[in-house]
Amino acid sequence: MDKPELSVAEEAARAGGAVVSRYFRDGIAMRDKAVANLVSDADVEAERAVVEVIRRTYPHHEILGEESHQGDTGAEHLWVVDPLDGTNNFAHKIPQFAVSVAYYHKGVPQCGVVYHPIRDDWHTAVRGHGAYLNGERVRVGTETRLGDVLVGVGFYYDRGAIMDATLAAVGDLKRHHHIHGIRRFGAATLDLCMVALGQLGAYFEFELSPWDFAAGRLFVEEAGGRVTDCRGEPLPLAKSSVLASNGILHDVMLDVVRPHFPAGA
Repeated sequence: MDKPELSVAEEAARAGGAVVSRYFRDGIAMRDKAVANLVSDADVEAERAVVEVIRRTYPHHEILGEESHQGDTGAEHLWVVDPLDGTNNFAHKIPQFAVSVAYYHKGVPQCGVVYHPIRDDWHTAVRGHGAYLNGERVRVGTETRLGDVLVGVGFYYDRGAIMDATLAAVGDLKRHHHIHGIRRFGAATLDLCMVALGQLGAYFEFELSPWDFAAGRLFVEEAGGRVTDCRGEPLPLAKSSVLASNGILHDVMLDVVRPHFPAGA
């Protein structure tokens, strides 16, 4: 995968990962964004480190980031970065978080990296060249029945209609489709990677920001899976619902989640 943007994405993710690893080891000062939505000095400093690497090579590219960069999503060259996905896990000393860096050209993802710095796991993908975990090519699972898989789920910070809709969809999956179980790990970037690795048959969340799925969606697609919003429409580069699957299970998952999609979301 000889793509210059991938090399920059990897270098940027490594720089961000070094920051969050240091804070994870040494301690953090947390500031509330909102209920159950924390921001730390680690987020801010890690985004600065990620952006510095990108700017060195591509000073005129747009950057869309969680903390302080609101780049033009219609730009020809756009980087979408999440310096610390899984901040709540991070704050509670749970080592399930990642740095995510994706490069989009004319609105289409071209390459992406999801880096788990504690495990030193590298999830990388380049459009048309496959998905790789630590250099080894990966593929989604081949299960044809929801009754044979685990399903991942995420809850956005909303404690009202979106939470209720998510719980209702989970209830349907458990009662009517007899899935093996529900898993909620708290880091959407890594949840998407778990679909690509065949560990989850599907994953859904009714509201995510683009930096949460920009790199992970390409990783799923390049592993042979399918990613849409929860209505079955293409993902926008904007806040959206997300459904990822091994592809085989996508339509039946849409049948489950679509009726519960919260009105007005």
